Amino acid sequence: MKLAQKLALNYLRAKLNFTAVFSKRKAAEMAFEIFSTPFRRSKKKEAPVFQKADRLFVQVEGKRVAVYRWNKGGIRKAMILHGFESSSWNFDRYISPLVKKGYEVIAADAPAHGASEGTQITLPLYVKTIASIYQEFGPIYSFMAHSFGGLAIMHFLEQVSHDDQVRVALIAPATETTTAIKSLYKMLQLDENVQQSFEEIILERGGVSSAYYSIPRALQHIHASILWIHDEDDDVTPLKDVKPIIKKAPANIEFMITKELGHRKIYRENKVVKKVVEFL
Repeated sequence: MKLAQKLALNYLRAKLNFTAVFSKRKAAEMAFEIFSTPFRRSKKKEAPVFQKADRLFVQVEGKRVAVYRWNKGGIRKAMILHGFESSSWNFDRYISPLVKKGYEVIAADAPAHGASEGTQITLPLYVKTIASIYQEFGPIYSFMAHSFGGLAIMHFLEQVSHDDQVRVALIAPATETTTAIKSLYKMLQLDENVQQSFEEIILERGGVSSAYYSIPRALQHIHASILWIHDEDDDVTPLKDVKPIIKKAPANIEFMITKELGHRKIYRENKVVKKVVEFL
């Protein structure tokens, strides 16, 4: 961690701890805002393939969401979904191969990411974004999703009618939301009372506890054919969260476990790109 990041983190901790002395609820609200705010925008430059895209948009909760489309009217529609603090631009290497297959390719920047408006993102908002794009440009039968995008597409699919003709390539998906929340608690050094208030906020805003936002739970309602790619050295969405699913060996999931690619290098690896494009 760089010095500037350490100073910023220490400032946040001090501010939260001071606030918690007077109001655990207020401190939890501040922590939730931090949890929902992408503080970094992807620095990747726009790849040439994006200059060939149809530039479109949808409105989601009053925010303009950027949508990109290639090869309108292709034989099958495929959608690319990015993760937290990322953007569609990071997945340029998947677009041309899918277009060569004759696919119509759709990508979008989630609210508060890339070229889209907004300052915050939550899972329900990401799912609502997918639903809006699906309604406007669907039906879509192939999905490629990384990290937070993986969690979002699984929660979207359990809400709509689908069968095994739908194909989903998950790359290092955020398997358990509770893992991310525990990391936040540890990073911000939140005490148990603030943690409890944080969980109450999640329940109030979404109507369910944080444990509900889980891919293993959603899988009970998923009929799609799934390719799941994960790395042993992923320190953001750890493989330990995936192992219980691997152990169950669901008939509709093919697993590909890689090494030394971590959480972000994995989707740029040529063998992963090839595997995903072939699967979709």
